Amino acid sequence: MKIFSKEQVYQGDKLTTERQNISSTDLMERAGTQIFNWMHMRMQGAQVPVHVFCGIGNNGGDGLVIARHLITYGYNVKTYVVNYSDKRSKDFLINYDRMKNVTKHWPTLLKDEDEFPEIQPEDIIVDGVFGIGLNRPVDDWVKALFVHFRKTKAFTLSIDIPSGLYTDKAVEDENAVVWAGFTLSFASPKLVFFLPETAKYTVQWEVLDIGLDQEFLQTTETESELIGKLEVLPNYIPREKYAHKGTYGHALIIGGSYGKIGSVNLASRAALSSGAGLVSAYIPKCGYVPLQTSFPEGMILTDTDEEKITSIKLDFEPTIVGLGIGIGTDPKTTKAIEDFLKTNKTPLVIDADGLNILSKNKSFLKLLPETPTVLTPHPKELERLIGKWKDDFDKLKKAKAFSKKHNVVVVIKGAHTIMVFDEKLYVNTTGNPGMATAGSGDVLTGIITGLISQGYHPVVASIFGVYLHGKSADIAVEDFGYQSLIASHIIEYLGEAYLDLFKQPEPPQQEEEQDNDV
Repeated sequence: MKIFSKEQVYQGDKLTTERQNISSTDLMERAGTQIFNWMHMRMQGAQVPVHVFCGIGNNGGDGLVIARHLITYGYNVKTYVVNYSDKRSKDFLINYDRMKNVTKHWPTLLKDEDEFPEIQPEDIIVDGVFGIGLNRPVDDWVKALFVHFRKTKAFTLSIDIPSGLYTDKAVEDENAVVWAGFTLSFASPKLVFFLPETAKYTVQWEVLDIGLDQEFLQTTETESELIGKLEVLPNYIPREKYAHKGTYGHALIIGGSYGKIGSVNLASRAALSSGAGLVSAYIPKCGYVPLQTSFPEGMILTDTDEEKITSIKLDFEPTIVGLGIGIGTDPKTTKAIEDFLKTNKTPLVIDADGLNILSKNKSFLKLLPETPTVLTPHPKELERLIGKWKDDFDKLKKAKAFSKKHNVVVVIKGAHTIMVFDEKLYVNTTGNPGMATAGSGDVLTGIITGLISQGYHPVVASIFGVYLHGKSADIAVEDFGYQSLIASHIIEYLGEAYLDLFKQPEPPQQEEEQDNDV
């Protein structure tokens, strides 16, 4: 799913009105009606008090459309205009006048804190104060209104985006933003719904189709894309009937040190379970017996050193190398990696201490192969690579610059892992808090390594691998719960994640029609 920028949304609205020969007021009517339909389907006439707060711009106009329809259908509605300016948009004024046709009670004008209404915890708040066009700090009294919303503990539904939340820059004051329980977004979700610092402002979200021009939706290239099943499925490479293990490549995992052989075990097993034909592991001598015993499907090569990697000498050419898991940062290991990079032409996936070694020796980045290298940092490892950032937007800007400069795919791990390459962002939708456990990153490295081994391009392998990693955990957590989920479970459920790609969604159950005759 494409994630449109603020400017692209405005462009889409304009093209839609031109190509469909409708007015902006008509488009606003569509948007407001869709939200009303969403509410009506769930409320079914329930007389819960609904408080609709409208700004004086187009987001407020949407709110007036919603309020009008709610009133028409007999809901218990109170409408307020948040008068933060003397200016009104044209479409707001048109819909303000249309309220005359459905009620004798005009919206209440709010101008300061003394006029805030009493709202009960069981009430519903519809937030239509600000939309994506907000470009200045919120007035103090409006900020107090948003704080008032939170204190009431009422369910808050935001129109398009929580009021006060910017689409393209960080929040400076969390009290100046509406904390929504649900946001109904037009055309596409907003990138801020998926960033660590701003995701908290909406618990859930859903995209509503308001009939924007189809050509615009299909042909417009976006900087960000949301990754789900429909996005990864076309990239799936089916198995050939007469294939053999050599068809799907030979993945090599290089890593491990005394006490950290388990990370290589996890990465190697994940590479094989994701579909690599052959998997070898290059480790210190101390890991030979444990790894050969626990991973009988793998081939084990050892360094001459008992406890660490001191040289990387291979008698075969692997298809892909996963480097750095549990490897440590000993000076001899660092020198071994430098020597390996100087002669290596094989594609790479680098994680953990491999990344830490790169961050301490930036000149090594020039030694990476021509095929894009995949880097899979957690937040601290990312900071060591690209430097400190002011906020999430600055982080993404630095990550894009780093990716472009060094021809690398940067996998920014998190609740919504974001893959960065060629100034484009791919935002993952799978995964859960149970993955916050030791070894889950090693599993991800193995999955991406295994996919590249099979012939997936590094960018596609990163997108697909992150999706499968999260989906496997989503399936596994149903059996183990968040607290008991461990990294090995993610490997064990990879097969289920693959099978899920081809499962058809179950049709919604039809409720029996009730006889409403008295």
